[in-house]
Parts: sequence; structure tokens; C-alpha cells
Amino acid sequence: MTLVLLSDLPRGVLRVVLCLFLISRLLGAEKPGRKIIFAGAAGASALTILAAVSDLPYFYGMALEAVWIAVCAGRLQKADRRMGLFVSIFYEIGVSFWQFLFMAGMGVVFRSPAFLDFGTWQGQIAVWLLQILLLAAAGSWSAKRKTEGTDASRFVCGAALAGFIAVITLSEQTTLPIPDDTFTMWTVLSIVLMMAVLVFNMNRQYEVEKELARLKARQAELLERDYTALNSAYAVNAKLFHDFHNHIGALRQLLSHQKYEEAVQYLDELKAPVREMAQTHWTGDETADYLINSKAAMAAEYGIQLQAEVEFPRNANIRSADLSAILGNLLDNALEASRKVPDPKERFVRLTIRRIHQMLVIKVENRFAVLPVQEDGALKTTKREGGLHGWGLKSVRTAVEKYDGTLQTACTGDLFRAVATLSFQGQIQE
Repeated sequence: MTLVLLSDLPRGVLRVVLCLFLISRLLGAEKPGRKIIFAGAAGASALTILAAVSDLPYFYGMALEAVWIAVCAGRLQKADRRMGLFVSIFYEIGVSFWQFLFMAGMGVVFRSPAFLDFGTWQGQIAVWLLQILLLAAAGSWSAKRKTEGTDASRFVCGAALAGFIAVITLSEQTTLPIPDDTFTMWTVLSIVLMMAVLVFNMNRQYEVEKELARLKARQAELLERDYTALNSAYAVNAKLFHDFHNHIGALRQLLSHQKYEEAVQYLDELKAPVREMAQTHWTGDETADYLINSKAAMAAEYGIQLQAEVEFPRNANIRSADLSAILGNLLDNALEASRKVPDPKERFVRLTIRRIHQMLVIKVENRFAVLPVQEDGALKTTKREGGLHGWGLKSVRTAVEKYDGTLQTACTGDLFRAVATLSFQGQIQE
């Protein structure tokens, strides 16, 4: 009893902590820090002592441990509670399944039924061997800073499939007297584990597709808005040229009667509709140039000083839609934040586009009055009206990743900086 309790305490703590790390990889939740590890370890220790004192059946202890893991993941790691509980339940089943496989496998290899008994040192060796292997896997994930959830998912898939093959193989052995019902139970559970992995992957694929659909909706909304504004501006310009001979006649009439002030006022009225359409050529891409010019007009309307330094490569393979998505979202966010600065003299947005060899760097800086909020390691919108707000930077990141690029954001004092880096290739003009 004492041997089992002394072994179960650290083993329970290790099992819970490893599951919290697994959840952070699979669900993209916050990586367990000291607070999360301490909470998980404290709960695991309490449950282990409770199970030992009350002689709680192993199944109930496993269920309580899964619930505690889900609570820690949901409250402290900000993971999805439903998926956190799903992962923790099948994690407990998987660990128990592999625990049985290790004990039975070592019992067959060493021809000793003592390995099937938790109360013997042989049984504890088999159990701890599994914990060491799990710890080594977690260590390898932590060592890889760029390890993604897909790597953890592949490991889980491989473990479920290997477990099914192992239990089928063990069921054919005749060295140890293990009841057929036990093998039947673990065979069924191994199939359940594989089905759970399949369901989890399908759910994750669904979430990815849903997020992509939202991003496309956001991009479509931005393109439609900019197209409407551009079409309206061109319509005004076309009307102006269509009525050009009428305007010339009116001006001639005013000048012939020496009504110079009225003539100047008339010219100012004609200039107003096209004032918003500056003819500055920034990138050589008509859509992107219009976008920057329209944002400059918007900045002037808000009393924001917009500074632009652009060095754009000619004949690059960067699509207009992607470039507009990047510039439009970054400038929109910057203007929205800068206009909230109380002092008009402190409002500014700085756009810098630089070519460095085959890399294009787009940097947008702005003052802000409200500190950006981070949630799950990503910036969260401060707008309250809902809708598609908050998808701006996600849309930028999606466009940037098409060109093997990255998006980085940082705050220094009251200055916010967003830097998008893209890789491009020159195209030969025919």
C-alpha cells in the first residue's frame, strides 16, 4: 500500500502535467506556466490521496482526474472547455491502455505475472517505464520551439494505431494467464481511441475550414467596400468630364463679366469631388495606390498625419488582392487606433514599404490611447459592435503566409508596430 501510494503521487502529478502540455499543443492553448503546473499538481495529489484513503475504484479516480485536467485547461489555459474535456478523457483512457500493454508485455518477455500487479516492484517498473517515455516525448516537443499541433496529432494517431496492433498481438500469447474478457475490453477501447482521434481531426479540420470561410468573408467585405468607393470616385470623375463643356461655358460666362471671385469659387466646387482621389503613384499597382490614397484622405479627415515611404519592387508576383488585404487591414487598424488619441498633434500613422533583396517589408506604426488586448496569444479587437471585427490581422496573416512570410506586432510605450514580411519573385514583362 505504501509503495503504491508513494509511486502514485508523483505519477499522478506527472500524468496531469503532461496532459496539460498535450492540450496546449493540440488545442493551441496557452503553454502551462508555474501557476498552471502548480494547480494541476495540487489537484492530482489531492485526488491520489482521496483514492488511497477512500479505496476509490480506479475508474472513478481516472474520471475525476480527467475532469480536473479539463477545469485547469479551460480556466487557466483558456482552452475550449468542451474539447479540453474530450482530450482529457481519452488521454486518461490512452494512458491506462498503454499502462496495461507495458505491464502485460514485460510480463510476457520476462515470463512473470508479477508485472501485472501494481503492488509489486516489477509492476511499478513497468508503470514508470511508460511515464519516462511520455516525459521524453513531452521534452522533445518542448525543445522544438516551432512544433505545431499537427506533430502532436501525428504522435497521438501513431500511438492509437500501435496500441491496437499491440493488444491484438498480446491476445495471441500463451505465456501469461490473462482472461479473454480483459483483452476484449482493451481491444474495444483501442478501437474507441482510434475513433476518438478521427473525430478530433475531423473537428479540427472543420474549425480550420470555418475560420478560412470567415477570413474569405472578411476579405470579400473589404474588397467590396474598396471597390464601391473606387467605383463611386470614378463615377464622379466621369460625370465631371462628361459635363466638361458645360463647366467651360459657365466659367467663360463668369470671366467675361469679370466675376473672378465667383469663378474661383466655381473651380473649387469642381475640384472637391476629385480632391479625395490623389494621383500619387506609390507602388505601381493601381488598386494598392488607390487604397493608400484613400486611407491618406481618411487620415486627413480624422486629423491624423499619415507619413508614407514606399520602395516597391516592379513586376513582383504579389497579387493585388493580397497586397490590398495587407495594406487595407493594417492601415484601417492604425487609423482606428490613432483617431482615439486625445491630442490631435499626437495622432499619426507611418507606412514604410522596403525591398530587401527578395524580401518585401511592410511596416505600419501608429500612436494609440487604448492598449491592445491579447487573448490566447493573439490581439483581440476592442470594438463592441461585433460582426467581423477582429479578423483584420488574421486576414493579413493569411495573405502574408501565401508568400512564406510572417506578421509580427509589438507595443513600445504608446507606439504600436505591425511588420509584415513577404518573399517575392520578379516577373518578366512580355
